[in-house]
Amino acid sequence: MSRPTIVLSRLDVERIENLLDRLPATEARQHAPLRSELERAEVREPNDMPADVVTMNSTVTFGEEGTGERTTLSLVYPGAAGKPGTVSILAPVGSALLGLACSQEIDWPMPGGQPRRLRVVEINYQPEAAGDLHR
Repeated sequence: MSRPTIVLSRLDVERIENLLDRLPATEARQHAPLRSELERAEVREPNDMPADVVTMNSTVTFGEEGTGERTTLSLVYPGAAGKPGTVSILAPVGSALLGLACSQEIDWPMPGGQPRRLRVVEINYQPEAAGDLHR
């Protein structure tokens, strides 16, 4: 599976690790791919984040290879998920998008084990680029 270089905000990494650490063990195991992404990422301070990278609370348009379908979603923590137009960081699509830059692709396992290739088309909003460094 293709694993491009990813860049994450130190603040996002700390918050996601805390979230994963609070999950019951059986649920936490389901998120092992997300934890491995956190471990392999280049971590930067929030004010040093490139503007074309998906961070927490970013709104991103992405496409899925094979379908040509484009989707725009905001990447949120579980407490804010469930509203239309949002995806939780704990959902497979949310975990896959975190840290990707525009035009990067990633192959990511989805429920049922079938991988999907997702490609970032556009960052519609990124908190760091907008100056919202402590959201």
